Amino acid sequence: MTTTPRILETLCEWTSSDVADEELWTERFDTSDQTELDAALRHALAKSDDILVLDREDFPLPTLGHRLRRIEDELINGRGFVRLRGVDRKAYTQTEMEVLYWGIGTHLGLPWPQNKYGHVLGDVTDQNKSTVDPTARGNELGGVALPFHCDGSDLVGLMCLENGRSGGLSAVANSVRIHNQLVADRPELAAALYDELPYDFRGEEPVGGRPYYLVPVFTEWESRLFVRCIPPYIFASQRHPGAPRLTDLQKEALATLVQMADHPTNHVLMDLLPGDMQFINNYHVLHGRTAYVDERTSGQVRHLKRLWLETTALSSRPPHFANRRTHWSKNRTASRLQVR
Repeated sequence: MTTTPRILETLCEWTSSDVADEELWTERFDTSDQTELDAALRHALAKSDDILVLDREDFPLPTLGHRLRRIEDELINGRGFVRLRGVDRKAYTQTEMEVLYWGIGTHLGLPWPQNKYGHVLGDVTDQNKSTVDPTARGNELGGVALPFHCDGSDLVGLMCLENGRSGGLSAVANSVRIHNQLVADRPELAAALYDELPYDFRGEEPVGGRPYYLVPVFTEWESRLFVRCIPPYIFASQRHPGAPRLTDLQKEALATLVQMADHPTNHVLMDLLPGDMQFINNYHVLHGRTAYVDERTSGQVRHLKRLWLETTALSSRPPHFANRRTHWSKNRTASRLQVR
């Protein structure tokens, strides 16, 4: 089916100059906020430190809850990303930080499994995987830069537990502006990305299932734009004989999208200090990171926690982005690596 793409959600567009002031996208927790968060943490821990049995009601935020709902609306209908700052990392153990992060996350959405293990809380740190390993995923790779991409949920959250010795800046790019520029300037490339493209399952497909899945990069649904783009996985799908072959036009479209995301006009870099949390709208914002260096002897090992969340701020989404119960959901678990 031929798609005639059109410009969508212009209110969600931004350039790097539009968001150059970090205070526009940094929500700071003052002393009162920190006291409320600490009280919610103690309330949750009185029940359990097992996040799998904790939900939003176990993490009461009578004042901050309203602010988080406003932030959720901004993620879906506005800029699409936020950094939360003000949690004192040194005041809490790793377990306490994980529960605190989980609690905040539950006020923004419902946790979504991230892999075949059913991890609803994930770890982003060097897990001794090689970049040439066809089953390696970005959260398991250490040191290398990660190109702009999307994850597999409505919202994606990261919380910094520790930074490496150097590098590792987080990068976010505005996929709405990229889409609309393509529609205006190269509509044939935009249309090519409305076709279903194959993505490598990275060895995490259902038993007996095909090793790739099909999802468009761009989808229009009820006048909203939905984006899913993981270029390395798309190109890796070509190792499977049964996967549809990418056309020259699709390859050019993907290369152009990557080039546009990499352009300084379309993205911004941010540091995540220990205790900081970042949340993004996966459909409107591509994310990546710069290369980094760990130093294990000094304990400077980059370690972030990850949440995939289903937002309640979206009343409808394309069927291929529904949080269906899949083989990834069979074993609901939490990854709680202790990095040394």
